[in-house]
Amino acid sequence: MEIPQTGLGSLRKGSFFKGFFLVSSLRGCCTERGADEVGFSAHFLVVQDSDMSEVHKDQIIALLEPEIEQLGYELADIEVNLVGGGGVLRLFIDKEDGIALEDCEKVSRQVSALLDVEDPIPGEYSLEVSSPGLNRRLVKAAHFERFAGSKVKLKLKRIVEGRRNYKGRLVGYEEPNVLVKEGKETFAIPFQEIDTARVVPEF
Repeated sequence: MEIPQTGLGSLRKGSFFKGFFLVSSLRGCCTERGADEVGFSAHFLVVQDSDMSEVHKDQIIALLEPEIEQLGYELADIEVNLVGGGGVLRLFIDKEDGIALEDCEKVSRQVSALLDVEDPIPGEYSLEVSSPGLNRRLVKAAHFERFAGSKVKLKLKRIVEGRRNYKGRLVGYEEPNVLVKEGKETFAIPFQEIDTARVVPEF
């Protein structure tokens, strides 16, 4: 399959930008991560010797979330993997009527410009912007309200009452608990104890 590439010019001294997407016969545009996602990628190459472990996820969210919301999108999730000589800053954006490739390009351009000015991440890394996908992560209390009725799987940070994993129907969110129904039993799981939660696609 041919991979179209879109060069968008220089973002900063010593860096370059390259966008790409795959064309899926079922769902249009997507990244290499799966046909249910739409995505755009940028690559930053900064010549400097710094400890990337100093970069904190919360600091990046605080920097980028207001900018993304101003564009009319939700920063649904973020993944920061900056271990070793390179890394990835992956942003998942969302809006009510869904995400298209053009949305990812728009956010990527704006975020790239902000990262160029603020320069919060030392070293070499790639910026990826995509939709959350069908098996999206649920990371905010509002997500558990919005996706009530969906099938979900949860993993806790530690074993609570003999269990760490749950898979069932999401009932909703009643502060401070996420409600999940397994069979005939409904479990109230403390939101703060959840490590990861994902929607399980149903076809």
